[in-house]
Amino acid sequence: MVGRSARVRIVGGRHRGRGLVAPSGRDTRPTTDRTRQAIFNILAHAEWAPEFEGAAVVDAFCGTGALGLEALSRGASWCGFLDLGRPALDAVRANLAALNETDNAAVLRADATKPPPAPRPCTLAFLDPPYGQDLAPRALGGLMKAGWLADGALAVVEVADRDPLPLPAGMTLVDERRYGDTRVAFLTVARPG
Repeated sequence: MVGRSARVRIVGGRHRGRGLVAPSGRDTRPTTDRTRQAIFNILAHAEWAPEFEGAAVVDAFCGTGALGLEALSRGASWCGFLDLGRPALDAVRANLAALNETDNAAVLRADATKPPPAPRPCTLAFLDPPYGQDLAPRALGGLMKAGWLADGALAVVEVADRDPLPLPAGMTLVDERRYGDTRVAFLTVARPG
């Protein structure tokens, strides 16, 4: 079951201000508008961040899909949304339809730690797994193995401030920020050679 959420909105780009639906209940913890705005401000100005225009993106543990939808709003050409929860995926589908972005996305019921093969490599990845379960490192490894992360891709990973985030082989931390009880790590995938 999904419902309109007054607190989750697109904060920039062509869909700026549009509200998003979110699954009912407490299973989904959307990234706050403030944190999402901060993340996208960093991505817009950091020399190590990929271009939004035409980018392929993956939003793992997508919940409402707010991070991937924000990227589409700002010029990404395609986004793959991964989640195991049917209510979350229903919300993403409803949000894509409301924003007329359905043709620019794939919505997959998939475990981000063991995802299916990627339909295309992505230059930008968002991971916002449930806190306290050590899912981020396993999902990063799984996404790399399944071809979701292009060489040189940037992964934006949200974890609880107290959660460890060991880096998988082939990834480098380029920046890290704290927003309340959330830590956001910006990681790059090493280019071969």
